[in-house]
Amino acid sequence: MLKSARKKEKDPEGRMPLVEHLRELRNRLAKSLLAIVVVTVVAAFFYNDIINFLTDPVLDSVGCSKTFEELAKAADDSQPCARITINGLLGPFSLALKVSLMAGVVLASPIWLFQLWAFIAPGLHKNEKKYAYAFVATGAPLFLGGAYFAYRVLPTTAEVLIEFTPFGVDNLLPLDDLLDLVTRMVVVFGLSFELPLLLVMLNFTGVISGRRMLGWWRGMILGITVFAAVATPSTEPVTMLALAAPIWILYFGAVAVALFNDRRKARIEAEGPADDEASELDLTPEDVGDVEPVSASRALPEGTGTAGTGTAKDRINGYDDVT
Repeated sequence: MLKSARKKEKDPEGRMPLVEHLRELRNRLAKSLLAIVVVTVVAAFFYNDIINFLTDPVLDSVGCSKTFEELAKAADDSQPCARITINGLLGPFSLALKVSLMAGVVLASPIWLFQLWAFIAPGLHKNEKKYAYAFVATGAPLFLGGAYFAYRVLPTTAEVLIEFTPFGVDNLLPLDDLLDLVTRMVVVFGLSFELPLLLVMLNFTGVISGRRMLGWWRGMILGITVFAAVATPSTEPVTMLALAAPIWILYFGAVAVALFNDRRKARIEAEGPADDEASELDLTPEDVGDVEPVSASRALPEGTGTAGTGTAKDRINGYDDVT
């Protein structure tokens, strides 16, 4: 009973042997994979709905019309369109597996992210945990906001790209390529919205200051505008500004947070360490001229003779070399 109770006791600082770390990592990986597999199996029954949700915005803008009247109208207007295709007998099965697995990884992300956090958190200090909670809580909505903008911009992007199709040529768009395009756009836009969070993290770690970030504002505005123009290759400035404006606002918000953090650090340094904190040691060597030389008479007491004789004369401060 005592041995089992001791095994159940955990170190409050999260320390454990290497074997225990590996065992915990194995268990958490197994739980994460199990969650992904379960969600993937459930998503396989709804993969048609998932595909329709991802491809409907593009098909509504550049997909070929299905009715005879709409086909005739499209031919009269000489508007190119794209037809969705799937190649091979194994194509539909591979596509269903791919879409289901992608949905499983995304929808099971709360579970495997929690397992990852539970494995890392015991080794973090209290302040590090607080910052990690804040970054995760901020990063998730930012990524979802970028993904939403990508979903809204996709139809306009598809309309511009389809215009490059030569006249009289059918554009056959493989469904897996379309899904790759949608996924890539979502990831790129989501990561672009994480830029302010990355700048704040670099500021909190002391890599860059808020004043330096503010000095980059011209280059950042230009870079964000170019990115928005490339990501939304349309002639409408409203669409480009709809993407660039939120990133501009997030960037200047990150600059404001960085400047506030710099002022907070400066105020703490000016006040000095707290009562329960140790002050920094001054390890700067003093000038040699200010150091009083030690004479030979002060270096050793008088009466030192042969060590180890045991007499009071041979002892220094009451002790000989042996003791």
